[in-house]
Amino acid sequence: MSGHSKWASIKHKKGAADAKRGAAFTKMMREITAAAKSGGGNPDTNSRLRAAMDRARSINMPSSNVDNAIKKGTGELPGVVYEEFSFDAYGPGGVAMMILGLTDNKNRTTAEIRNILSKKHGNMAGAGATSFLFSKKGFISVEKNKVSEDALMEIVLDAGAEDINTGAQFYEIICDVSNLEAVKKALEAKKIPTVSAEMTMVPSSYIKVTGDQAKNLLSLMEALEEHEDVQNVYANFDIPDEELDKITAGA
Repeated sequence: MSGHSKWASIKHKKGAADAKRGAAFTKMMREITAAAKSGGGNPDTNSRLRAAMDRARSINMPSSNVDNAIKKGTGELPGVVYEEFSFDAYGPGGVAMMILGLTDNKNRTTAEIRNILSKKHGNMAGAGATSFLFSKKGFISVEKNKVSEDALMEIVLDAGAEDINTGAQFYEIICDVSNLEAVKKALEAKKIPTVSAEMTMVPSSYIKVTGDQAKNLLSLMEALEEHEDVQNVYANFDIPDEELDKITAGA
């Protein structure tokens, strides 16, 4: 596995702790509000909202919180207006990064993100410097012990998946965003659980990082995602599985 899938796996392992801190709820409510504002409050016709609601359920967010976030997005309830942002950046080893989020003060957020990058061996890049390397895709992660590769391939390719990559612990399924729900439902029909199912940004190429650069990169990504305005960080890194295990074990 590379980049997004490895980071997704790390986040999955520590997801319970994130939820307890309340940060996960706050970010999820912002995303639901923004999704409802941009595409309406009906998840049947708004794939971004549907994906956000699915993630909210996965962290056990109360349905009342979800409903209120949707109503704020559609204007039925008053709320803070959040502006979407996207920053291009470079991390340790020249890794390309995309930092996406929602803020009520872009000048403040820009300064704070720039400060995190500076302290953690990264730097802000000009608009478009790295974003051209990424394309929006549907991403689904499945534990390898839940299904054989051949069986999985038959199920997801028939449902519209484009590619399957195999890692040490997980299969990563890539599909067009429009096919994400169909692939997810095909897995549900076969009672195959997913670790994550979401829209993501997939890089066209990867940069291998090892040693201190790998450790610093993961530290930078965690610091960025801990910022309250940051929703997602995408990067085109490839860290060998055995080295990743050592880093996370010592974290």
